[in-house]
Amino acid sequence: MSSVRRYLLLASAALGVVAEPYNTFDGPGFPACRDVAAVYNVTSVDEMVSIVKDAAANGYPVRPSGKGHMWYDTMCQDDPRTVIIRTENTNGISDFSLEPGAESGSVVIEAGVTFLQLAEYLHENGASMGYTLVNWNISMAGAVAMGAHRSSIREESMVAAGVLSLDIINGNGDIVTVERDETNDDWLAASTSLGLLGVIARMKFKIYPDFKVFAKQDIYDEDEVLNGDIYGMIAPYATANFWWWPYLKKFHHRYYDEIPETLSDQEGFQSTFSVTDLEAAAAITILNSGKYLETSNELIETIFFGLWSAPNFHEKTTDQTIYTWPVYGWNYDVLIGGLYPGQKPEWEYGLRGETLELAFPMTRANDMLKRVRKFFDDEKKEKGITMTSTYRSGINIKFGKPYFDLLGQVTYDTSDGADWSKGAIMFDFPHFKPSIGDGKPYNADFYPRLAKVLIDEFPCRPHWTKNTREVFGNATKNIDPDHLARFKAVREKFDPSGTFKSVVGEILGLYD
Repeated sequence: MSSVRRYLLLASAALGVVAEPYNTFDGPGFPACRDVAAVYNVTSVDEMVSIVKDAAANGYPVRPSGKGHMWYDTMCQDDPRTVIIRTENTNGISDFSLEPGAESGSVVIEAGVTFLQLAEYLHENGASMGYTLVNWNISMAGAVAMGAHRSSIREESMVAAGVLSLDIINGNGDIVTVERDETNDDWLAASTSLGLLGVIARMKFKIYPDFKVFAKQDIYDEDEVLNGDIYGMIAPYATANFWWWPYLKKFHHRYYDEIPETLSDQEGFQSTFSVTDLEAAAAITILNSGKYLETSNELIETIFFGLWSAPNFHEKTTDQTIYTWPVYGWNYDVLIGGLYPGQKPEWEYGLRGETLELAFPMTRANDMLKRVRKFFDDEKKEKGITMTSTYRSGINIKFGKPYFDLLGQVTYDTSDGADWSKGAIMFDFPHFKPSIGDGKPYNADFYPRLAKVLIDEFPCRPHWTKNTREVFGNATKNIDPDHLARFKAVREKFDPSGTFKSVVGEILGLYD
């Protein structure tokens, strides 16, 4: 983008004449930022540097944005002069290094490289990123900034665990390289930076020889999980999680692990989000009626449970449906996958949702899930309302291996006195947002009430893109004050003028 055009847009921002929402992946009506002055679809790191220098010199706020793994209006500060640097088209991959027979190697990726782009590139070169995985449609840099993770207690599952160094464009527009160093607060802040230190322009990432995995799924009655050995059901596997169906009082337990390449020729490919036109039309009809009819929500949970009991996998080489467990394939295809050919993600059909996600110590896993169950039961007893899951895969219960940084969900040695040494359980409760009436979900006030109870009664931490401003405001009391103070000191060094400020940073008190 030319300097002339940039200055014109910045001038427009100053006059307040070009301000409009910047949306989440859900599109119009779902702002990640309420008003922004300009969105730059950058194609190089040099262009990012130039934009930051211009904006910093003129006092305009800047926020980087990848593919937009964002649910609520918390990505920016509420300043209509805000400039968005959209990194999606700055996606170079270079400096691949993995010697034959080596246990690991490295590769350099630019800001906009998504998981799927990196995974495909590595697979073509006989490599993988191990278990430091994230959703197929998220940029790797964005995943590091927000503290994203795969569900695993046994393996390193934080995406940042695979980072060897970061090139960050700071508040002055200078590129600062932060090397992996668990004794350095610069690294411990950058590991889950929330985008508050600057733009992650490049990352050097650790890679491994490629491998195959299996996926298997079992069904449990609710009592077997709530009163069971949750740690023992998750920890033995390279990655594992639960899907909870509260109306049916059932759990799906899905787990994965490595297999010899010669065990199976099957090449399974997973999709959580792919939907056909017919499926979308049927689902949105039932789900919208669920705004008013509890029975529709009970019906859709029953339907989704049945669909999710079968593998959500196709054979990659033929695109044919796989009907039986276990499923075998290359690690990134099985663990993450993507979209099936000719299909679209659910949100492009108007199947949109809201969510909340909180992380708790594994040592409190049973207590937390039982408290949620009691909250469901109390809703039935006091209001006559049966709570259901209106998301196609149920309530997602994920897990994270301990990983020390300042603001991550699975950090440890914190002032809350809780034992985080066995990792964390993440309670991720997505629910359908109707496209009719006032757009509010059935029994809409249930979800913030549940979040408040969990935050007030348990040591817990929020997912940084899956909660509302109100949830962040209440959850801040559970964040270690020393961690916040140390993070703030690093932020002030990298961005003394607050160029990269966000609502979340303001709520955390990082600009007081």
